[in-house]
Amino acid sequence: MDNTNKIVLVTGASRGIGKAIALKFAQSGYRVFGTATSEQGAQKISNYLAQFEAHGEGLTLDIKQGNCLESLVKNLQTNHGDIAVLVNNAGITRDSLLLRLSYEDWDEVIQTNLTGIFRLCKLVSRSMIKARHGKIINITSVVGHTGNPGQANYAASKAGVMSFSKSLAKEVGMRGITVNCVAPGFIKTDMTDTLSDGLKNSVLNQIPAGRFGSPDDVAKAVFFLASEDASYITGSTIHVNGGMFME
Repeated sequence: MDNTNKIVLVTGASRGIGKAIALKFAQSGYRVFGTATSEQGAQKISNYLAQFEAHGEGLTLDIKQGNCLESLVKNLQTNHGDIAVLVNNAGITRDSLLLRLSYEDWDEVIQTNLTGIFRLCKLVSRSMIKARHGKIINITSVVGHTGNPGQANYAASKAGVMSFSKSLAKEVGMRGITVNCVAPGFIKTDMTDTLSDGLKNSVLNQIPAGRFGSPDDVAKAVFFLASEDASYITGSTIHVNGGMFME
């Protein structure tokens, strides 16, 4: 199928999993727009997308700000066309044990990881409903299923995204729109590279596959869910964790 000029929006695309996802779509001819929280991050996205013929660009976005989301979606639709694929990847952590977890850190994680996805799905789904076609893929986490000490806010936000996605999938399924999640496990990125060897070895012992995942492992699952091969899959979560968690 010809993907030329199909618009893909990937949030949090300046590095790691988001970058791998954006590259996967760009390599297949989609026109990709990726977001970052800073102008420097947005420029990084524009730079790596420039190598592709149907390249898009990097855009700055504060996902917690509703007016920023509305402006971004409106500008994309006006200048480039409707969004065919939405990948909600942007997220943050503010880790702390519950008794030390501040109200501010709880609110910031929930606003970014959960409320931001609600707002963006609400904005983008309008045009998808009119087109009677669209793909929404939300990046969650194994922690949303298992929980994790010191991550009550993060785990709650990711579990919320999965339940939100199931509800939305039921609402828009008759309109030809699929809504799914990809839940990464321990993925090797520059963020995880800073962890101690002891912690890495402890996690590795819990993974039957015997290795950490790569951003490309996640990107391939996302790309599959955005393809017509996955047209009868909706309201589901694909776990990309090497067997660390099995459902």
